[in-house]
Amino acid sequence: MEKRNEILALSFDFALRIIEYSEVLEEKRKYVIARQLLKSGTSIGANIREAQNVHSRKDFIAKCIIAAKEADETEYWLLLCQKSNNYPNPEELLTTVLILKKLLSKIIASSIKNNKS
Repeated sequence: MEKRNEILALSFDFALRIIEYSEVLEEKRKYVIARQLLKSGTSIGANIREAQNVHSRKDFIAKCIIAAKEADETEYWLLLCQKSNNYPNPEELLTTVLILKKLLSKIIASSIKNNKS
């Protein structure tokens, strides 16, 4: 039985929820934020998934760093939504993106440490 990859599963689920949230923003005519959030929020999982099929640890680290940057950008857009008037509350999404950022940070630090060994 194949072991479940938690960060892959979490980032995929997060991307689905970002799509739903972006659709709500579009319905409320918040087009610019909706598009930015859709791009960065779905890119996290795409980069994590791509990192699973790289040719070297260096490439793996690079893809994880890109995913971490996308997570940071996503947090920014979600914080804007949280602090702005007339935007739906993204509290659950913010919680999840913080978890993703912590996991990515640990993966990157561990991979860099193991790469030096």
